Amino acid sequence: MPNSPPVFMKRPERKAWRPESKRDTNRIRGSKGQKLRKRRMERTNWLCEDCSAKGLVRTADVVDHIKPLALGGEDVDSNTRNLCNDCHKVRTKEQFGRNTPPPSKVDRLRP
Repeated sequence: MPNSPPVFMKRPERKAWRPESKRDTNRIRGSKGQKLRKRRMERTNWLCEDCSAKGLVRTADVVDHIKPLALGGEDVDSNTRNLCNDCHKVRTKEQFGRNTPPPSKVDRLRP
């Protein structure tokens, strides 16, 4: 049975993993992080911003960074949006290039 040639897809450029202590922006944890999350959620009355733009009413579950911290974004209020889990999954796929269509068979055969 013939095997298909291996598929090599380039991943989007990302910063290499670094320990929490050596990151440019450390994640805020504990009660301080909870207060910050609560304040950001109250900004939109705990509603998903993407769903609200579509005319839907859904509760936000995640405070998402518009420009991800992993790609050099800052942990400030102006760089955050409140999203439901479904919208957050879609946005994350868009940001990290995981929703791109697979290459055609012709592209796979090219060196």
